[in-house]
Amino acid sequence: MAKNIEAAVLLLKDNLLNGGKVLTAGNGGSASDAEHIVGELMKGFRLKRELTDLQKQDIRRLCPDETDEIAGNLQQAIPAISLVSGVALPTAFSNDLNGDYVFAQQLYGLGNKGDVLIAISTSGNSVNIINAAKVAKVKGVHIIGLTGRSGGELSGFTDICIKAPADDVAEIQEFHLPIYHCICSQIESELFGQGCK
Repeated sequence: MAKNIEAAVLLLKDNLLNGGKVLTAGNGGSASDAEHIVGELMKGFRLKRELTDLQKQDIRRLCPDETDEIAGNLQQAIPAISLVSGVALPTAFSNDLNGDYVFAQQLYGLGNKGDVLIAISTSGNSVNIINAAKVAKVKGVHIIGLTGRSGGELSGFTDICIKAPADDVAEIQEFHLPIYHCICSQIESELFGQGCK
């Protein structure tokens, strides 16, 4: 598992340094994990990610009287989007089409070559997550899977599958939290320096 976590960090780092973004998806408790990951990436997690002098200059050009206020309340972000956020699109899509493709549709619209999908499914067999993974492959989006011990069908579509050493859903979810915290901490350290390991 440690090797796969390290590989996930390297994949994320490479793709983020080349202009990619992170997309996350999951169901139920895993949907909460998908949101949680985005929260750790889009603002400082363990590090204070102050804006660079160049970023502050950009603000100063447009808002000279508010530079300190604005810059003091922003942090450098790792671009990340949760596909479980919002209500209008998922409900409209499920009403008009097939809800098993709601994440696939968002992936199709938002995913670009070089992005990374973090697909979370305790069983590895969630149909809507597998459909998103299929579309990710079509779009050239890399896939990191977080699953239980078996990996399920999802593991066949992932670039890296991190399999929690458990079969019970609650236990798998308990493993997923420190796994993605480790990934978020390490990628933050890689991109912004001096972080926690």
